[in-house]
Amino acid sequence: MKSGESSDSSGAMGITNGHSKSIFILFLLIFTPKVDSSWWYIGALGARVICDNIPGLVNKQRQLCQKHPDLMQSISDGAKEWIKECQHQFRQQRWNCSTMDRDHTVFGRVILRSSQEAAFVYAISSAGVVYAITRACSQGELKICSCDSHKRGLGSDNNGEFEWGGCSDNINFGIKFAKAFVDAREKMVKDARALMNLHNNRCGRMAVKRFMKLKCKCHGVSGSCSLRTCWLAMSDFRLTGDYLHKKYNNAIEVTMNQDGTGFMVADKDFKGSTKNELVYVESSPDYCIKDSKTGTLGTDGRECNKFSRGLDGCEVMCCGRGYDTMPVKRVTSCDCKFKWCCSVECKVCEDVVDVHICKPSMRPEQKLSRRPGQISARLTQ
Repeated sequence: MKSGESSDSSGAMGITNGHSKSIFILFLLIFTPKVDSSWWYIGALGARVICDNIPGLVNKQRQLCQKHPDLMQSISDGAKEWIKECQHQFRQQRWNCSTMDRDHTVFGRVILRSSQEAAFVYAISSAGVVYAITRACSQGELKICSCDSHKRGLGSDNNGEFEWGGCSDNINFGIKFAKAFVDAREKMVKDARALMNLHNNRCGRMAVKRFMKLKCKCHGVSGSCSLRTCWLAMSDFRLTGDYLHKKYNNAIEVTMNQDGTGFMVADKDFKGSTKNELVYVESSPDYCIKDSKTGTLGTDGRECNKFSRGLDGCEVMCCGRGYDTMPVKRVTSCDCKFKWCCSVECKVCEDVVDVHICKPSMRPEQKLSRRPGQISARLTQ
């Protein structure tokens, strides 16, 4: 085959692959079950496609997307991170931040309820955008921003005086852009859910700023640290996730006031402030049983901890249905030794461990036909 023919063939193949990819994306957009689209879906497809095709972006978001495609790529990458963090925080609970394949809402119908779980998701997603944009600014990946070099002069902390230097993480730009992009949809309507989302979005943004930390470099004879140069940097996103999860556990139920401009706490005896707390409007659905109306997946088949009395324990996780025990082979690294220089060599070990899995929910006819004593028999396993 001639070299020219080889090139043409390669080009044709590229066109075919590109055409096939376009058809696949169009298939996703047409046949994805649509409940209520969200910008969260930005993590599922490439940023170039999102601006033009993905439903869920309101006009202002679409304009920002088209104007700053590099920022959208950062948000897309960040979306994967905050969803992963959400799943880490809820890994031992009945609702475990499950995502739905090919669903524009990412989490399915369950997120449409104005519950504590929805409050957390909006907060962590807003925090994720702040974190992703701020990090990209500092790493020089964006045209519109860079790290923050405005802090100059002397400062002080518990260790004494220092000189501002280096380049701090540009958290203020991250917060500003996140507010403009994430809040755009909620500002188009005035109802209790929109107010709830805006409030929790703000809590998420402020959570990232809360964990900004001072980093310093010492100068002086033999590292005496007689002079320090310091700058501000974001902490690991895990700290933000842990903080928001605590806020989730203490979230406050609210109702919209009569003029529709703010909230009233449902508990009349509540004396504190809701400013930095997550808020919700509706009680959570029953996450024990799969229900297509609420979008809950149930806990059938979930792994539980037989020896725990906490949320991950079989009694709580399985909602009293009992559990099955099965042996599972697991491969781990063992007998690791340091080898000079400079590596670690490990053996591969296989262990058989007992895994406990929640029993499935019973249908109504099964409950009626079950003999007395079967419930207690299951719970005493």
